[in-house]
Amino acid sequence: YPTWKRTLTRRAREAQMKRFCKAQAIQRRLEEIEVTFSELEQRGIKLEKLLRDEGGTPADQKTQWMNQLLYLVQKKNSLMSEESDLMIAVQELKLEEQQWQLDQKLRCYMNKEESLKTPEDRVAEQEILVQLLEVVNKRNVLIHIQEEKRLSEL
Repeated sequence: YPTWKRTLTRRAREAQMKRFCKAQAIQRRLEEIEVTFSELEQRGIKLEKLLRDEGGTPADQKTQWMNQLLYLVQKKNSLMSEESDLMIAVQELKLEEQQWQLDQKLRCYMNKEESLKTPEDRVAEQEILVQLLEVVNKRNVLIHIQEEKRLSEL
């Protein structure tokens, strides 16, 4: 095995491991967000009950409860935004993995001597190239979505 092939193989494994670790981290964070959502919901329910049931409480107490309720809503909205970003990141990772696999298949065909390629090989190579372009375009769309979201949040 030439050195450059070993290097490419090692780098491919490293990139795949990075994607896997990133996917695991995203999954953990999504689970944490889900738990936080349920906690915020329970706190919100308690505050709403307090606001509805306590007719004779002082106005400053009601104001404090309203402020807490508004804070919970704001926190929930920020978590929903983060969850949306993470879902986009998951899609990006899937497309990145798909692109890597297609790239590997394309390399196999491209490394084959032109005189040894069958017509089926040429057709398969073109199909893989088309699929690769579709994946790249999908990733580009995701990047534009993230950029638009970032700009709208500013």
